[in-house]
Amino acid sequence: MILADRVCKSFGALRVLEGISLEVARGEVLCLIGPSGSGKSTFLRCINHLEKIDAGRLYVDGELVGYRQQGDKLYELHPRDAARQRRDIGMVFQHFNLFPHRTALENIVEAPVQVKKIRRSQAVERAHELLRRVGMADKATAYPAQLSGGQQQRVAIARALAMDPKLMLFDEPTSALDPELVGEVLGVMRELAGEGMTMIVVTHEMGFAREVADRLVFMDGGVVVESGVPTEVLTDPAHERTKAFLSRLL
Repeated sequence: MILADRVCKSFGALRVLEGISLEVARGEVLCLIGPSGSGKSTFLRCINHLEKIDAGRLYVDGELVGYRQQGDKLYELHPRDAARQRRDIGMVFQHFNLFPHRTALENIVEAPVQVKKIRRSQAVERAHELLRRVGMADKATAYPAQLSGGQQQRVAIARALAMDPKLMLFDEPTSALDPELVGEVLGVMRELAGEGMTMIVVTHEMGFAREVADRLVFMDGGVVVESGVPTEVLTDPAHERTKAFLSRLL
């Protein structure tokens, strides 16, 4: 589903990604861990072209992301074409990013109607179904300010699913939540993983990574330091940098 080939990204003089290469199979759940500033979130944003890469190639489902290739050169896609690619990739952010002036239902209905041109009645029916799925059926008419952080994040997941994505990206989806609210969001993500959704999750929730991920990738300094089965990486890491990081968490 995802192929990253020597992906590089800098912000001015700061090199954030130093040639990331990895593959994610269809239906696989990959958890990205690592210290702040290691490039995890930037890599996630490159996958749906919210950030432009400086070198390398990124493919989603066999399609080059954000660019077209002509000979040896890459040309950035027109924003309209980049947006067309992006609609197949669901993304859930750390801080929810819900429209504050729209209800939970309206937040979910907006993109299918505006972007996919789905009939509003059909989009509303689907939105109610997704709210039930994330345990929020009784909050359809609530505004974000009336919801807890965990509830807002579950609405954000429903909003991403409304576009029927082939891939879901989660950028530290629980880090802004109070500890007692983390479980309700992780529960929804567990269900998605169990249904075969391809997922990349940037997280500090090691219990979730151990239980749900097919593969765990440790990043530091903009490179992939270690990758493997979660239980092996967490209990017997091969690299000293991984050991040092995990010793502060576990």
